[in-house]
Amino acid sequence: MIKFIKKSIITSVSLLVALSPLTPAKAENLEQTQQLLATKQCQSCDLSGAGLVLANLVGANLSNANLVGANLSRANLTGADLRGANLTGASLFGANLTGANLTGANLNGTDLRSSYLTNAMLDVQSLNNAQLVGVVGLSASSGSAEDFYRFGVTEAKAGNYVNAIDFYNQALRLDSNLAAAYFARSMARADLGDLGSAIADAKQAQQLYKTLNSPEGEQLSLQLVEVLEYRQNPEQNKPRGGFLGMLESAAPMLLKLLF
Repeated sequence: MIKFIKKSIITSVSLLVALSPLTPAKAENLEQTQQLLATKQCQSCDLSGAGLVLANLVGANLSNANLVGANLSRANLTGADLRGANLTGASLFGANLTGANLTGANLNGTDLRSSYLTNAMLDVQSLNNAQLVGVVGLSASSGSAEDFYRFGVTEAKAGNYVNAIDFYNQALRLDSNLAAAYFARSMARADLGDLGSAIADAKQAQQLYKTLNSPEGEQLSLQLVEVLEYRQNPEQNKPRGGFLGMLESAAPMLLKLLF
């Protein structure tokens, strides 16, 4: 009988990519902050370090603005023009960016957690170093299958398994043969207690890795199937190999297989 350590499957897998450190905030330019709030027109303004929590900035023109380290948490930026804006280290936690134009914006280290990006225009590659846990409405057309797979991993690492599965689903809609997404979705579903679906995903990953002639991926998926079947019915199933060993090897293996 294998003794299980009570940890969630996905949190045992180390896939977290370190984010760039946030840029220290400096004193804000109060004159330009007031201009923005009064007119919603502040193109190329210096708003670094500005305090704009809960600000009503619907349709605001902030193109090419310097918003380094600005606090825009829960601000309403619906339809805002943020083209070319520098949002390095800015907080947009919970902000409404529905329909906003972020084309060419610098989002290095930007906190976009729990923000709303429905119909927002942006280059998904600019999100590589942004904080995205809980982000809502990111269009499947804005990135590749691999991009959404990575977003799913980030959500799963934070324990947001439902959001993780949504991202894996988007990845698989773009590429139905992305074996790593099936594998990762299997683990997320297992952590939500849906062992039947988790087993089905693990088996699908195993078949895809077999088709891809990847014995490492096939074997890792088989181990996951065995662990999940044991969890589903411990009286009838006994997995081979070490449970924890499989988890420890999953992260580098998945990254190697995907890329």
